[in-house]
Amino acid sequence: MMSVTASDNLTNAKRLRVASNSPIPSANAIVDPTMTKSAEAVASAFVKPPVTVGFFTACGIVIANIIGTGVFTSLGFQLADIQSGFPLLMLWIVGGIAALCGALCYGELSAALPRSGGEYHFLSEIYHPALGFMAGFISATVGFAAPVALAAMAFGKYFQGVFNFGSPVVLSFILVWIVALFHFGNLRAGSAFQNVWTVVKLLLIAALIVAGFLVQPKQPITFLPHAGDTRSIFSGAFAVSLVYVMYSYSGWNASTYIIGEVKDPARNVPRSLIVGTLVVMAAYVLLNAIFLATASESEMRGQLEVGLIAGKYIFGDNGGRVVGAIICLGLISAVSSMTWIGPRVTMSMGEDHWLLRFLGRKTVYGVPANSILAQLLIVNLLLLTGSFELVVVYIQFALLLCSLLTVLGVFVLRLRRPNISRR
Repeated sequence: MMSVTASDNLTNAKRLRVASNSPIPSANAIVDPTMTKSAEAVASAFVKPPVTVGFFTACGIVIANIIGTGVFTSLGFQLADIQSGFPLLMLWIVGGIAALCGALCYGELSAALPRSGGEYHFLSEIYHPALGFMAGFISATVGFAAPVALAAMAFGKYFQGVFNFGSPVVLSFILVWIVALFHFGNLRAGSAFQNVWTVVKLLLIAALIVAGFLVQPKQPITFLPHAGDTRSIFSGAFAVSLVYVMYSYSGWNASTYIIGEVKDPARNVPRSLIVGTLVVMAAYVLLNAIFLATASESEMRGQLEVGLIAGKYIFGDNGGRVVGAIICLGLISAVSSMTWIGPRVTMSMGEDHWLLRFLGRKTVYGVPANSILAQLLIVNLLLLTGSFELVVVYIQFALLLCSLLTVLGVFVLRLRRPNISRR
């Protein structure tokens, strides 16, 4: 397949040749007017999207994409082998530092190779287009579609549990279609929708943390280090628990998928990755501290829904419903962020490969409508089958491998292209 990258600075004539897969006529040749109009239409479909995303929105995308249900479900499994407060909080600090290191690496790559597409674009530029295509295919089919379906199903279950209304499957379909409609419109409408629900998510989490601080009495647990904590931190149980934590931090690279739509990307994309990851890291540490300080350790141990258990201690008998509502509303921003950034991968692939060029076409507002529709159809198919959880587990290794290769690509790019601008 033909591969074209943004760094090639193609002229308009070359873009027409790639899009239409036809030779460029000479200056003296007689050109059919209908062919000219067709070529102009193809060229207009690949115009650069409007640059409308500022730092705040880019940061919101990172935060929304990271915070899902993981932080509300992981602690129970960690308590099975670790009972001391300091190692438990260190899990979330270590996981946050690891995510921050990844964000720093992706931040450098986004400044050096400023184009939407995430791993697809980075791996194509650093290693080989075939490797980038593989990463893009994985992202397009499972990397975003399956997490959207998972989040939508979780939304349906929490919504039905909190409000005792509707079918979880029907509610999940309604959510993904409503969110997609907002992102079909234009970039400003999608940005506004994303910002509103991200702010709502953060405010609700902040309210939960503040309410937890006010609860009396507290559980007899200390977060200061004491004898035996070092052994716990270097134990196998800590390493296994860290897997759950890293899954909860996944999504720290979100804004690299929309680099082409960000204002001053060399500055705002790296900043959004770092600030967004730091905000989430603070929220995760505080949330787990509140869960441990308010809820019974024995009651949470081995349980999946530790957030709901802690909610009962914080808000009383209806506390589980309150926390369920917080999770439910927070999932809207997660679905929105993945609906926004996922299609940008297939959009970039469509711009580079003529067989997929229909995915690269954009509306007059710069929205990759075909790519959004393609991801939406995959999400609907996954929701109908309901058998995609195992797919996510099996494909997780490939996703992590793509991220690892991208991080290593920082050093490869420094060796191969040391003079490229990185700021």
